[in-house]
Amino acid sequence: MDYNKFYSLVIPMYNEEGNAGLIIDRIMETMNGYRYELILVDDNSKDKTVKEIIEKNDPNVVLIQLKRNYGQSSAMMAGFDYASGNYIITLDGDMQNDPSDIPAMVDLLEQGNYDLVVGKRQNRQDSSFKTIPSKIANMIIKSSTKLNISDQGCALKVFRDETAKELNLYGENHRFISLMAHLNGARIAEIPVKHHARQFGVSKYKINRTFKVINDLLLILFNQKYLSKPIYLFGNIGLIAFSLGMFINVYLFIAKLLGNSIGGRPLLILGILLVFIGIQLFTTGIILDMLMKTYYESQNKRPFNIRKITSFGEKKYAKSIY
Repeated sequence: MDYNKFYSLVIPMYNEEGNAGLIIDRIMETMNGYRYELILVDDNSKDKTVKEIIEKNDPNVVLIQLKRNYGQSSAMMAGFDYASGNYIITLDGDMQNDPSDIPAMVDLLEQGNYDLVVGKRQNRQDSSFKTIPSKIANMIIKSSTKLNISDQGCALKVFRDETAKELNLYGENHRFISLMAHLNGARIAEIPVKHHARQFGVSKYKINRTFKVINDLLLILFNQKYLSKPIYLFGNIGLIAFSLGMFINVYLFIAKLLGNSIGGRPLLILGILLVFIGIQLFTTGIILDMLMKTYYESQNKRPFNIRKITSFGEKKYAKSIY
């Protein structure tokens, strides 16, 4: 790590009472002697998370409080917007990531001339309830893209500032930050990092998150392959559906000529109806997603509102260009 550089650490926080004060201390130990700001984005916690942060009164800490619970993606985007460092570093607020891994990740980013270095959790301290869906998503991404990253879900990442700030995170796309950066042309490396069991609080993971992950992944993959040429996807589906329909209709026409009754076969109508309903629902979801992005980006809006920003010390450092 370079003492002349300025580092911005962005950590979304939601009901992390017990962890908030600890993570400030651990970051202080790791970043001792370095120029840094610790941006803690509180996503409208209901416990004593904010009180713990204020009581620490650390001059390197900036507390951003959102007006309501917008989700981790929006909290992370708020932190990226405020960050002014040469490098932007992300961690989870549950103390499962180890800040001591940061120096090695920064060194790899600089020495390898990468834009993003992501962590690969070793001996992951999570239940199979969380790890199995993660492994499935990682396998799908690796097989459907050229991104050879084993652990998409690790929150510990080190970005060059421009790589992080060009990301537009909506919904719950924070899980696919590496993939989105890859699609933007970022050079990415992966490095093994430590992983600890949660000590305080409860996991925010719920089973419905698995379905959200699948939907977000399908949308991102669509944007990669078909956003500028949707006819290749919908045209092919239309041709297949049309050909299948023609084949069935010709078959039924011949059966009718042979004297068979075809009026009592509702399965044909049901099959065609389901195909078109499925296509319509999927395309409607894509169109709505595009409209949402257009709404925010055309008006330079953000999908969150900030209640208050508290800086516990003067912003003493400017970004180094060297």
